[in-house]
Amino acid sequence: MSRERFYEQLESTLDQIREDGLWKPERLISSPQGGVVEVVGSAPVLNLCANNYLGLADHPALVAGAEQAMVDYGYGMASVRFICGTLDAHRVLEAEIAEFLRTDDSITFAACFDANGAVFEPLFGVDDAIVSDSLNHASIIDGVRLCKARRYRYATRDLVDLDAQLMAARADGAQQILVVTDGVFSMDGYVADLGAICEVADRHDALVMVDDCHATGFVGPGGRGTPALHGVEDRVDIVTSTLGKALGGGMGGFVAGRQPLVDLLRQRARPYLFSNALAPALIGGGRAGLRLVAEGEERRARLFRNADRFRAAMTDAGFALSGAGHPIIPVMLGDAALAGRFAARLLDAGVYATAFSFPVVPHGTARIRTQMNAAHSEEDVDRAVEAFITVGRELGVVS
Repeated sequence: MSRERFYEQLESTLDQIREDGLWKPERLISSPQGGVVEVVGSAPVLNLCANNYLGLADHPALVAGAEQAMVDYGYGMASVRFICGTLDAHRVLEAEIAEFLRTDDSITFAACFDANGAVFEPLFGVDDAIVSDSLNHASIIDGVRLCKARRYRYATRDLVDLDAQLMAARADGAQQILVVTDGVFSMDGYVADLGAICEVADRHDALVMVDDCHATGFVGPGGRGTPALHGVEDRVDIVTSTLGKALGGGMGGFVAGRQPLVDLLRQRARPYLFSNALAPALIGGGRAGLRLVAEGEERRARLFRNADRFRAAMTDAGFALSGAGHPIIPVMLGDAALAGRFAARLLDAGVYATAFSFPVVPHGTARIRTQMNAAHSEEDVDRAVEAFITVGRELGVVS
């Protein structure tokens, strides 16, 4: 095959993506991330699609923390951690993450995608097994693929199937077994029943890991996430999460757990050993975010009030919603092209919300995923609902 034929195939694939209504436009924001943002080519719009749950992404304390860290340590580390890239501030941040989550220690990565890509291969080998929820995040799926352990999947949030897969893993001779689940399924807005998962895991003497990216900082007592929500902080063996959502919206992922586990990751985790250390600004901002989260009860309460208000009004209006008990509230539309048109019309109506379609979600399950924000007022929430109703009537989604 010629080089030109290769590029012709790429163009054909792109044309098919457009024709199928699966093209994902990237709108340009010309303001700080917040509850209201300025999108190039439109007036300021309500932002219903950021992971900025507590509204901290533009908080002055995080900006000041990032600025001071750059004054103290410069712009970047220009090194991986074990060569000459570890600051005393890195270890302070990791200790503060561990203290917040009530674990022995934590280890930071460039993103939680890297954390999930790092955790499986050093810890589990050919004699072990990983039992994973079928709707786990793509980073977990990719991380498991890098590992030589045997793989088992259970139907999402199906405890009976989880039990069956654990029995199968034991019957197949697995030594160590790890159950891994999202704490919150981000495409659907469901919170994992982590307490029940731990009970099933206990029956088979299995380890438990949770990716808590969409929970850390605002779910459970003190915002400590789904293990705290279900009272199983002492039972969960591995927590992965991020600084890039509720903790301030920057970058940086982490793994938290017992000391030997974290120590081995420092010695063997490839994304840690072969990637630059977190930049000083991300350390300073991350630490400021943790401090604000520790004092964030009112923000958390406002976030969930907004979510309850939006869900109730949208249900009354006749929209089909997914999820429960979480600020992620997907508006289910099914058809990808319809979802794309709906998102475009919402922007015209002053609401920024993104259409999700294949491959982010399965074919035929396109949706507008909304995410509530503590920075929104009740009036903002009501205005967003009105925009959805107006567009929904225009497009025949609701009557």
